[in-house]
Amino acid sequence: MVKLAAKCILAGDPTVGKTALAHIFRSDGAHFQNYTLTAGVDLVVKTVPIPDTSDSVELFIFDSAGKELFSEMLDKLWESPNVLCLVYDVTSEQSFSSCGKWLEKARAQAPGSTLPGVLVGNKTDLAGRRTVDSAQARAWALSQGLECFETSAKELENYEAPFHFLAKQFHQLYQERVETFHTLV
Repeated sequence: MVKLAAKCILAGDPTVGKTALAHIFRSDGAHFQNYTLTAGVDLVVKTVPIPDTSDSVELFIFDSAGKELFSEMLDKLWESPNVLCLVYDVTSEQSFSSCGKWLEKARAQAPGSTLPGVLVGNKTDLAGRRTVDSAQARAWALSQGLECFETSAKELENYEAPFHFLAKQFHQLYQERVETFHTLV
């Protein structure tokens, strides 16, 4: 049984639902509430069991403010991430467009290493106001080496999937490194 710890950066523009996703994930969907704007960084921790193993990954989710005002502080807190969760609002073309900037910023904190990541379109409950097409988001995510998910934190739809995927990816990278080490010994 192996218990790993992974630093997960949660990034995206203000009001896309990053904090709601993180807190609903931590509480196993126990509650949704409207959140106030995150100032700086909020840390959420949750252990994720890895299917078909006795292993688990403890995700340390750094829920960071989307405001540029906090960007210098983020540089220090974002150092050496293991996984990335980019979030946009499906009703905001601007929040989707900003994902490239957030991805670049996160990858700059992990130069020379693989940074597994997901792109999450949140607020699917607002289908009538959608401006970002699912296929467009999926195509962009794949072009960037990211897995794509859509969620509704408010309706508790698919909120666990991105985090479980990231935990599995991190575990898989760990397993590959262990196997590489064993071939060297």
